[in-house]
Amino acid sequence: MAQNKINIRNKKAYHDYEIMEKFIAGIQLSGTEIKSLRLGKASLVEAYCYFIKDELWIKGFNIAEYFFGTYNNHMPLRERKLLLHKKELQKLDRKTKESGLTIIPLQVFITEKGWAKVEVALAKGKKSHDKRETLKLKDAKREMDRMKKIH
Repeated sequence: MAQNKINIRNKKAYHDYEIMEKFIAGIQLSGTEIKSLRLGKASLVEAYCYFIKDELWIKGFNIAEYFFGTYNNHMPLRERKLLLHKKELQKLDRKTKESGLTIIPLQVFITEKGWAKVEVALAKGKKSHDKRETLKLKDAKREMDRMKKIH
């Protein structure tokens, strides 16, 4: 089915953060939110995750209003609860408190069963010189691939 091809990525995440560990979390959505998400009308650019009383929440995740939604349409930037196993939540909470790591969403996708999932990562912020180093490595790799194609 074509609707399973929805894959919304946070392109800035790999540039701004060093990814340590990844987790797949469910997300609590209302009816018009999932419909809008299936149309690919969402953005993770400003999104981040945080804890409130042992529950993980995502903030800044923009799901555009559903075009055909009437008076019961959702708020585009509302905070949404992420669903993980208790042990995973405890591990994430412990790591963010101990090491000063951040939890950021990497991508949103829809499973074969039709469930919306968010891939979140435990990440460490990069310094500006680290970002420049990453860009240099990427350019060098691109140049090497280009040379291989020519020869």
